[in-house]
Amino acid sequence: MRIGDAAAAAGTTPRALRLYEQRGLLLPPPRTSSGQREYGPRDIARIRLVRRLLALGLTIEDVARCADRLDLLEGDALPPYGSPGCTGGGSGSGVVQRRIAALDAEIARLTDLRDRLASAVAEPDRTDQSRSQA
Repeated sequence: MRIGDAAAAAGTTPRALRLYEQRGLLLPPPRTSSGQREYGPRDIARIRLVRRLLALGLTIEDVARCADRLDLLEGDALPPYGSPGCTGGGSGSGVVQRRIAALDAEIARLTDLRDRLASAVAEPDRTDQSRSQA
């Protein structure tokens, strides 16, 4: 199937498929004699898996780091924790664990920022109090 049909089947756009190919998430598909890309069922399954990994918070760079192992995953299902692939267990590279750690750090940073903002709003500024009393 051509790029437009493949993109529609995977729930994305032709532009995204070109980007995935450029960044190494997809192998370059075979081309027709006129130069158009031809995608098969395995390509569609891989595109769906890439999209699922991206939707779960991995970056394109994260997925690219383990792109050579994506074919170890079955269909578009994610492996159980500790199995080969992008999870970091077995022969994996720890991409998911590093991303989880980065998300935890960002959550902690945002929680701290939220707490400081809530505290600042809850405690009126002393200079504001002295002006209102004068």
